Amino acid sequence: MDTEIELKFLVSDNEVPLIPALITQFAKRVNNKPAKNLENAYYDTPSRELRALDIGLRTRCMNSDCEQTIKLSGEVIGGLHQRPEYNLPLKSRKPDLFAFDSNIWPMGMRLESVAENIFPIFSTNFIRRTWLIETEAGSLIEVVLDKGEICASGKSESISELEFELVEGERSDLFLLAEQLVSQIGVRLGFYSKAARGYRLADDKPLQPNAEIGFVSLSTDMNQEQAFIKTINYAIELIQKHEQCYLNDPSLKTLKRIIDGVRLIKHAFWLFEEFVTRETTDTLRKELKWLLGELDWVESAIYLKTYTSKRHAYYKRIHSAPELSDVIGDLKRVQPTKTDLEDLFHCPRYNKLLLSLTRWLIEKNWRQQWDQNAINAAQSSIRTMAKKTFDGEWKKLRNLYPEKSQMGVSDYIQTRTSIEEMLLSGSCFGALFNEESRIDFRAPWMDILSGVYELETLHYLKQLCEGQEAQPFSDILTWLQQKSDFLISAMEQSRRATVSCEPYW
Repeated sequence: MDTEIELKFLVSDNEVPLIPALITQFAKRVNNKPAKNLENAYYDTPSRELRALDIGLRTRCMNSDCEQTIKLSGEVIGGLHQRPEYNLPLKSRKPDLFAFDSNIWPMGMRLESVAENIFPIFSTNFIRRTWLIETEAGSLIEVVLDKGEICASGKSESISELEFELVEGERSDLFLLAEQLVSQIGVRLGFYSKAARGYRLADDKPLQPNAEIGFVSLSTDMNQEQAFIKTINYAIELIQKHEQCYLNDPSLKTLKRIIDGVRLIKHAFWLFEEFVTRETTDTLRKELKWLLGELDWVESAIYLKTYTSKRHAYYKRIHSAPELSDVIGDLKRVQPTKTDLEDLFHCPRYNKLLLSLTRWLIEKNWRQQWDQNAINAAQSSIRTMAKKTFDGEWKKLRNLYPEKSQMGVSDYIQTRTSIEEMLLSGSCFGALFNEESRIDFRAPWMDILSGVYELETLHYLKQLCEGQEAQPFSDILTWLQQKSDFLISAMEQSRRATVSCEPYW
């Protein structure tokens, strides 16, 4: 068995000619291997039994030489892929599952049934160029450039990937080489394998953005450090998934999920501050703040889209005031374009941030500042810590939402951060508790937060109208006030019911 440790990058056609010279520049010695034309087929059953077990079965042929490969469940953190794999020579193009050691298969797997029912689901055919490089520190890294396509069900997607696989030496050299690469050319870290892309193509299931942040998959027997690692990795996945979703189909809501991923990382730094000191996260925090700054226009853009959507009540009112429509149109025209966002996702600073997060997580760099108190906190129960966190946030929210006092627009807007923090903590720890109770508790708070967002939308529109003398502006301001009053009335009812509900933890 081998365990792949590789970094994957997506590279554009414009950057491909630059790669050989860059590799030579970074390496102490380079062995340039002949290019290969590789034909690959991926197999599974009609019900996708191997996929359900996170097993990949592939045959690979070059001329008359073939091999079969089993890849078992591993992990992807950022662009770093680590996965056990088994390779055997193959006499024909059809795989033989019984040739593999029987001990590799997961318990309960129906090997005979799977072997009878497998068939080729999709293929990947590409030309592979390979360089074996030796770094100054003595590590051996295989650099692979694959150019070709994935084919399934009469459809195809292009492959243009650059992979760095550690053959021998220190994993840190892999990251150093990657950091040098992203400093020189516009590449993106690749989160999805060829197999994952192939299954989506074969099953006609394109990558879809999340409707919300979701919940980190934690178990009650985890300690705090294990939960922290899970949370950061979940957030990195959220960012990378929605980066790809945006490039596939640009959407403001998709960018909002990227913002959610960044905020989840920052929130985790705060939640686990007993053993994750600010000194070990200072550089990462600065870069995360930079990325949030690059996307700080998204919220305003969502407001503007709301005003100009024919599905919303704002549309007719705004179009009754052409001057206001012109103002909104001007604001929309100065928003970053899809090309601007593509440049952001390919720029060195963005990709260095993802690389730094990945390396920081893999190497557990927060341990550098540990004392005994930090060790004790890291090893303590995550469920106990979650309950303590929830209790503190619940007390804070009840103080912000007094049952008997009337709240106004500014009061609700000021509570936005506290509600978001509570819901983010729920995304981190909610999976530790009963799902039904969790949904019942969070739903009204999410409604209130949605109301806060709408209040901010109304407030933003009000600011655009104020100071204008034309009669339509005056009419819109009156209508906005009525909308705010009606919304506050509904939110007040939800608030009084919410603060008296039973916590789910």
